[in-house]
Amino acid sequence: MTPGIQELLRQNERLCDGFRRDLLVVRDVEAAMTATAPETSLVNLPMRTGAPDRAGLYRYLAQDLVPHLPADLSVRRASRTTDRFRVVEELLVGFTFDREMPWLLPGAAATGRVVEVLAISVTTVRQGKIAAQRTLWDQFGLLDRLGLPPGALKTAEPAAPTGPDAPPGRW
Repeated sequence: MTPGIQELLRQNERLCDGFRRDLLVVRDVEAAMTATAPETSLVNLPMRTGAPDRAGLYRYLAQDLVPHLPADLSVRRASRTTDRFRVVEELLVGFTFDREMPWLLPGAAATGRVVEVLAISVTTVRQGKIAAQRTLWDQFGLLDRLGLPPGALKTAEPAAPTGPDAPPGRW
């Protein structure tokens, strides 16, 4: 691997780290948005929360995510794999379910329980900006640890992403 490619991989990692820090630690949506491409999308699976485009992403981050983050939210990286176009991470996400969390548990009442869940995040980077981010976690395990029945959540049905990089079919 050339030194130039190594530096590109490090830049992609720093971009993802900064985006996560701006959202989850600093809680600054404006700063986080500077890391995103003009055509970007974000989806949290299996709940299908997120946004198919940049305008929707800003609204989602400002209204559904940042105001509803638990005070004790912690994110620890278990592993990371990077190539020229993607940063794939296994993350251990811990928190106390002490508030409404429409981005993670839409429609569920807080239980006050402390939980940790493994999440897999795939971030696509194009020309130094985040073009897409998909995050997946063990929803049934999370619900079980929180004492919630499988049908406790409302599922979201966001609009499909648009543009040349939109995935085919349902996302």
